[in-house]
Amino acid sequence: MEAADAQVSPEELMIAVEQLVLHVRRSATTGGLSSAASSVLTRLGREGPHRLTDLARSQGVSQPNMTQLVTRMERAALVRRTADSRDGRGVLVEATDTGLEVFRQRRAERTQALLEVVERLSGPEQEAVRLALPALARAIQDRPTDA
Repeated sequence: MEAADAQVSPEELMIAVEQLVLHVRRSATTGGLSSAASSVLTRLGREGPHRLTDLARSQGVSQPNMTQLVTRMERAALVRRTADSRDGRGVLVEATDTGLEVFRQRRAERTQALLEVVERLSGPEQEAVRLALPALARAIQDRPTDA
């Protein structure tokens, strides 16, 4: 990588991230999910069951909107609602076996899309990506949560 290539502005970096995210998201087509449904299924596939209210909060939507989305996903056999064993009044949403399979297939599609992009880079650029992306993920995970 040339020294001039390393001198990118924060805006150029953001544009690159946006392009990468859009490319990877578009590559996942299994299930024909909306971005909201894909996001919810990804969260459930990675983290397990969540309360409907927590899903709404994490996705930045109202509880009625999340209820509608979960209802559509239930009809597609991707999720199911179960009683929260810790709070009988609460409802948990969990991915079904079908939902988990769609989650895995979509993750594989996104992984393949990322690998194809990275493979087009030079060796040093590939190494830089393999170091930078996990470091960014750790920085996101380690950031203080908003109280």
